[in-house]
Amino acid sequence: MLFEDLTPEIAALLSTAILSDSCDSVGVRNQVMTAGIGAVRPGARVAGRARTVEFAPSETDFGDPYGDAMAFIDSLEPSSVAVIATGPDARTAYWGELFSASAKGHGAVGAVCDGPVRDVSKILAVGFDVFAPASRPIDFRGRMRVVAAGGTVRCGGVLVAPGDLVLADDDGVVVVPRAVEPEVLRRAMDRATAERSVLQELLSGASLREVWDRWHVL
Repeated sequence: MLFEDLTPEIAALLSTAILSDSCDSVGVRNQVMTAGIGAVRPGARVAGRARTVEFAPSETDFGDPYGDAMAFIDSLEPSSVAVIATGPDARTAYWGELFSASAKGHGAVGAVCDGPVRDVSKILAVGFDVFAPASRPIDFRGRMRVVAAGGTVRCGGVLVAPGDLVLADDDGVVVVPRAVEPEVLRRAMDRATAERSVLQELLSGASLREVWDRWHVL
C-alpha cells in the first residue's frame, strides 16, 4: 500500500507527527526536516512525491542563469513536491512567485526549500503552498546555481530521494522513504485510529497513565 492507495478521508487523518512516530517505530529515525522550515501560509498542508534539485554557490550566471532551474520546474508532474536543497545557504532566495505559478501549472502540489524564498505575498496570491525557513528578496543569479536535479539530496538535514513521500503541515516536514512507506503507512493508520480513541478517553477524564497503559499512544 502506498499513499496514493489511501482514500482522501484516510489520508487527511495522517499528520507529520503521526508519520514521524511511525517512521521511528520502523527504525527510520532521521526523517524530519530541520526546525524552522515552515509554511508560508499558516495552515498549509502538502502531500506528494519528491522531485529534487540541488543548488551550490556560483559567481557566474553562465549566460543562462535560470536554464537549469526552469528545466527542473518544467519536469514537475501532477502530485509532485519540489524539494530544493541549498546547503542550506541563506544568501539568496531560491523560489518565488513565477516559479510557484509554473509549478502549479504543471500540477505540483507544493515546494519545500531549506533556504529562503521571496515574493511571499505573491506566492500566497498564486495559491501554491511553499515551506521554507525564511524569506529574502535577493536573487540567486550570479550567486548560486543548480548543480544537480533528479538525484538524492540532503534538504533540511534529511536525505530525500526522488519519489519519496513528502508530508508537510504546521508542525514541519517529514520524508518517508519509498522502501518503508507501506509499513509506515500501516502503522500510521493504526496510530491515527488509536489517537481518536485516546482523545475521547482523555476528554472524558481518563488519566494519562491509564490511557498510556491501554493504548501506548501519546
